[in-house]
Amino acid sequence: MASFRVTSPQAALAGLAALPVNFDPDALDLADPPAGWTVDDRRQPLPAEPDGAPVPGGPWEIAARLIRGYEFADPSIVRARYDPAAPLLGRDMLLELRALGLLSVYVGVRVSEVWDEDHERDGRRARVFGWAYRTLEGHVEQGEMGWQVWKWLDTGEVEFRARAVSRTAPISNPVIWAGFHLLRGYERRLYLGSTDRRMRELTARALGEQSPADAVRRASPELTARGGDQNEVHDRLAGRLEES
Repeated sequence: MASFRVTSPQAALAGLAALPVNFDPDALDLADPPAGWTVDDRRQPLPAEPDGAPVPGGPWEIAARLIRGYEFADPSIVRARYDPAAPLLGRDMLLELRALGLLSVYVGVRVSEVWDEDHERDGRRARVFGWAYRTLEGHVEQGEMGWQVWKWLDTGEVEFRARAVSRTAPISNPVIWAGFHLLRGYERRLYLGSTDRRMRELTARALGEQSPADAVRRASPELTARGGDQNEVHDRLAGRLEES
């Protein structure tokens, strides 16, 4: 497989601590970004549960555990390396972007915000868990991307939300620049669509199972856009449901 690889992923991950964010967050209105920035805002309904607080072992709790790490994302398109012992807020992650199964690019991100609280929208209350990251120097994009699981307390509706504000970063390598500009839109749609499907299906299949972790471990390999050996990632994702 032709790819662009760092010499040592472990060393590259450790080196992310010295890298700054590659855009000015204070100058960017994430709610209403200026021209030149792309906004992706997606909402995927998940299985509902009774109204009121989240039900132990219910859809909201399962989905919240699944998104705590990055393994919920389709590992045939993007994979993450990070220190699981590091606090979620401020955590550095080394992402491997895998385009068409032919090209791999390593980039760095840092978790910039964590939500674990009640929100109120239009007079309605929701329980929200999620997190967002910002891109670091050397990333092929600039911006912020976040994932949340919402439960509307008045109806029991549960949904997975993904929102990104991004634009292309300066890329000095001409091969990566050409490949990124050619494939960015296609790969982004594939990634977001696959992630929506994985969250919907994994949450549904974990419900009512004697072992939700086993259900996720069985289902995860078939819920990837491309084949390949991702067993380690699937095992880590299933392990999320075994955590207390």
